[in-house]
Amino acid sequence: MLRLMLFRHGKSDWNATTTGDRGRPLNPRGERAAATMGFVLRKMGEVPDLVVSSPAVRAESTATLARISGGWDSRLEIADELYGAGPGAALSVAARCDNDAERLMLVGHEPTWSLLAKRITGGRIVVKTATVLAFDFNAVRWTNVEQMGASLAYALHPRMFSDDEWSLR
Repeated sequence: MLRLMLFRHGKSDWNATTTGDRGRPLNPRGERAAATMGFVLRKMGEVPDLVVSSPAVRAESTATLARISGGWDSRLEIADELYGAGPGAALSVAARCDNDAERLMLVGHEPTWSLLAKRITGGRIVVKTATVLAFDFNAVRWTNVEQMGASLAYALHPRMFSDDEWSLR
């Protein structure tokens, strides 16, 4: 079984003085949320084997902060196709991934993640910032997942976790 994890980037800083959408950074809340999700996923035993991120600053920062706060030893790769991509392009990125990665995390954007969740499950799922969705595919190779349906294993949002219960200290 393969697990595909979709991680939407944290809240971005719309007031940042950057050039263009691709360069927009996370705001402080987005940074905290990314760190929280990295820590929570480690505590749950859900550390991805491979993380593939959009090249947008806010997505790559989300992936990096989650990896650092969670103490993940996951490899991080950047895939240009995850910026401005549709669901099919995201599945194509997954299909090219190493089959040694049983847990694959893609870090990206809306509306792609909601559209991809609908394509996989047939149901409507709205993916808010810093949300992680995990889907289980009954497959042994990533090249097969484009043609297969999957079940939703979990949907996590940082507001589900209080600082007392999931202390980052």
